[in-house]
Amino acid sequence: MAGTTALSLQQFIASLDKSCLPKILQVCSGVYFQGSIYELSGSEVCFSTGDLIKVIDIELLSVSCEDISNNEKFELPINHTGLFKVVPEDMPYTSVEEMVSLRPLDLESCLPFTFTNRSKITVGNFTLGAGRALTVLSIERREGEVDHVRCHVKGQQETSAEVCIPLSAQGEFKECESEERFTLREIMSSQCLCSRKFRFINTTKCDRPLVLCPIYQVHAIMSMRKNVLKFPSSLEVDVVDATELCEDVNFVTPLSLTEVFSQPEESFPAVVEILEVPETRSLFKCSWLSEMKLGSNLIFHKKSSTAMVLLSSLKSRKSQQFFLVSQQYSGRFRRRPREFNSVYELHVASSQAPALKVGVTRSCEEVEEEGLPALSVGDQLEVVRCETMRLPCESNKEQTQFVEALLCRRLQDPDDGDDDDDDDEDEDEVKQENGKEEIFLPLYMQGHFVEVLSDSKKYKLKDLGKEFSLPLNVKVVSRDTELEADPLAGFACLRIEAAMLEPTIQASFAHRPEHCFEIPTEWLSMSVHFTKDPLPWPSSQPPKCHLDRVTEVTDMFFYEFRKQGNSDAAPPPRPPKRNMSTSKSLKTPSKPSKKSIKMSSNKSVPSTELATLTLDSKRRPPAPPAPGILTGQPPPLVPRKHSAAEVTKGNARPNTYVQREDSKKKVHLPEIAPDVDSDHDYETVDETFVTILKAAQENVMFY
Repeated sequence: MAGTTALSLQQFIASLDKSCLPKILQVCSGVYFQGSIYELSGSEVCFSTGDLIKVIDIELLSVSCEDISNNEKFELPINHTGLFKVVPEDMPYTSVEEMVSLRPLDLESCLPFTFTNRSKITVGNFTLGAGRALTVLSIERREGEVDHVRCHVKGQQETSAEVCIPLSAQGEFKECESEERFTLREIMSSQCLCSRKFRFINTTKCDRPLVLCPIYQVHAIMSMRKNVLKFPSSLEVDVVDATELCEDVNFVTPLSLTEVFSQPEESFPAVVEILEVPETRSLFKCSWLSEMKLGSNLIFHKKSSTAMVLLSSLKSRKSQQFFLVSQQYSGRFRRRPREFNSVYELHVASSQAPALKVGVTRSCEEVEEEGLPALSVGDQLEVVRCETMRLPCESNKEQTQFVEALLCRRLQDPDDGDDDDDDDEDEDEVKQENGKEEIFLPLYMQGHFVEVLSDSKKYKLKDLGKEFSLPLNVKVVSRDTELEADPLAGFACLRIEAAMLEPTIQASFAHRPEHCFEIPTEWLSMSVHFTKDPLPWPSSQPPKCHLDRVTEVTDMFFYEFRKQGNSDAAPPPRPPKRNMSTSKSLKTPSKPSKKSIKMSSNKSVPSTELATLTLDSKRRPPAPPAPGILTGQPPPLVPRKHSAAEVTKGNARPNTYVQREDSKKKVHLPEIAPDVDSDHDYETVDETFVTILKAAQENVMFY
């Protein structure tokens, strides 16, 4: 700024009249490196040469005290309780008026004060000698006359008199040290006192003269800064006053979409400029997002709260897709059956839609200990309610357990009533009522079910939310004819996940003002500012807008939405803990198996029982005679002896052995009498089996 004097920021703000705000300052020099950054009370301020600062308010914070003898500085809060007195100036005043003008504005409260004159003064018939002390009592101002000061003069021999001295009287006047006391706030409120030097009344703090300077908290705005800046006036920056030259400068204030939504209705429609584009990894996956460039213009038509639903496609080989759909969507939907992978999902769905009917799509076997009933493919169930069921106890020692279960009715065809041959073992679980079986499905049970629907009616999107609870499976049977390309029409099944009321801004690009889309303000992060550019249509002829009612979003949007909605949702129940002591005792054999003995014999574990089973302690039985006819078939296995408990047990177990045909010839084995006194007959069987294999190998080599 040529011809403008630069001042330090502190000097400029200290001399600033608050009634003259706002003021525009330009930074011309200062202490900074690639932009000064000051961290002050959590506020970051960065100034560079040429920056424009619009000061809108100042607030007194503290006072800077400078010792003029050694240039040391320290700060005192504005509410400091210490008192100060004025230090007389060394240079004399040339007139009484000059001396009086440096007193506080409220002069009457600061009277009297004393001064001396180095030369004689003649006032009318009265002459005052040099060096005489004069005490100002009052100032007299009369219309049409020269202002005077009424002074008290103390003469010789304790005589005194009062004299009126005109303010225009010339001479060398010097102020005497006064006993007047001032607080920091009183000093800072008087522009005259701010230019004086002071000394502490309590000289133990500092007895040297001090220069006091106020430090203000400056409230200002800058271009491209969203918030009001707050910084102290003590920053070492030189500024110049540029108010007259920059009065037409527009200070741009960036606004987020939520801040734009809070603007009054009168602010729309308007042309805005994009100052910050959305993030690259956005939550949206639509065509208009890629067209948003830095510095490009948008038209914000209006703001509203839009009812929307979140749709998702079914998981398949392709990636799953998600859509935000406005309830103004004019297409028609038809319901599709839902799939459930657990009884807990059935429970959640039935709590929202009573009398839910499902079909079983995968069979499951009965597990009596866990309370799981048997289900077959094609069974149809009607969910009744959630109750508490008792799990069967395996023994009297086991504690009775109760779990939450879903009471369902098994729907049967009339022809299938005579084919039910179920036992009466589950009387606590299965009941007969009006020809319908009632079964309990524990909530922790896994299963595969599909919803049974008999509804073929077509629905609008807004009607689906009124008549049914979500989530809901649907299919588009008639597309929205107002859309150029309906992205929902090609899916075999869509799932309505949730409904929401979103604050949105209806926007369009400046080159296509009639093609509008809705921006959810809570889900898109970008910054804009309102410009003064005119709208691209006549004021009385706004265009007819065609609104995109379907917006594709990413899976990240879906996960963030679910995270917000299901933060307090309870997890599915876990199966109850069973008493494993009884089951372990049933599964533990009374005698060690052959496999376990062989594995243990390979390890060097001291055991007298295993030591008696070594090959050295027993002789092998003699080899059996060679068979007359060699059939080439492997010898049969000798059946293993079973205990009495195993023989009497009637439950069938899976058989992993392959039964051979009876027509095949078998090698007759010599009968070996079991050792009644020994529990190790399986060792003899094992050695006999080895002997038979050895004999068969020798016969093969012989032939």
